[in-house]
Amino acid sequence: MSAGSLASGERSPSGLWRRTGNAVRGNPSRVRIPPSPPPRASGWTPIAALPVSGGLPQVVPLELATFRFPEPELAGRRGVVMGYAIRHRAGVVLLDTGFGFGSTWLEQRYHPETKHIGDALGEAGLSMDDVAAVVNCHLHIDHAGQNSAFPGVPIHVQPLEWEIAHTTEHTILEWIDFQGARYEQIGGDHDVADGIRIVATPGHTPGHQSVAVDTPGGMTLLVGQALYTVEEWEGRPDVLEGRSNAPDPDAYDRSHAKLRALEPARVHFGHDRRTWTRTPAG
Repeated sequence: MSAGSLASGERSPSGLWRRTGNAVRGNPSRVRIPPSPPPRASGWTPIAALPVSGGLPQVVPLELATFRFPEPELAGRRGVVMGYAIRHRAGVVLLDTGFGFGSTWLEQRYHPETKHIGDALGEAGLSMDDVAAVVNCHLHIDHAGQNSAFPGVPIHVQPLEWEIAHTTEHTILEWIDFQGARYEQIGGDHDVADGIRIVATPGHTPGHQSVAVDTPGGMTLLVGQALYTVEEWEGRPDVLEGRSNAPDPDAYDRSHAKLRALEPARVHFGHDRRTWTRTPAG
């Protein structure tokens, strides 16, 4: 979601903590909450293979929330927050956990309708116990708000994203720092499991990352908020786009080019239910 202010074209709640600070964080005393335990070496925790048809890995979209846009030009429209479950022979890799609960400011301004992450997984025939790893595309509140549902599960973030989350007004710390948190901080592009690769895509935030999945039907990209919509991916953005209020538009453009160079068969987005699908040649 956009990190910009209303004046710069806000499209979502991502910038709210910059305007309201610790009162929104639920920390009016301004006592700094200790960060999560130090990052551990990257590891993969296998669980029992899940039955699935059509081959693995398999990407399963999860609708995590909807919210109301506050801008007058978007009156009556609701945004969406999407997560994705990647079914793998070693378990499920979950991209993003959606909004958390308990922020009065968020509720009053954006009127989110938020699903518990367990319910979203259940609608897809999965359970929280199936999740072997979590990837946050970034640590804004609409993407990492329910991380605490997964104590002891490795949660993959870019080190720069972790740093800005703990040194700037970037997120609600209470939603990402929790007992039993296990953050895996690995910079740049790297594999999470066979056929599942994290791709560093800074622009929306300095530590944004996307996920490339080698499925039987070709490469599928989960771009998070590296790009906002199908139209932005295709180079014809409309009012719902992310570049204009990205803190680093040049990095945003480089990440877009990097993702397109992978020549995916399908692309999924963090704020668009639709999927871009490559048109067969000829």
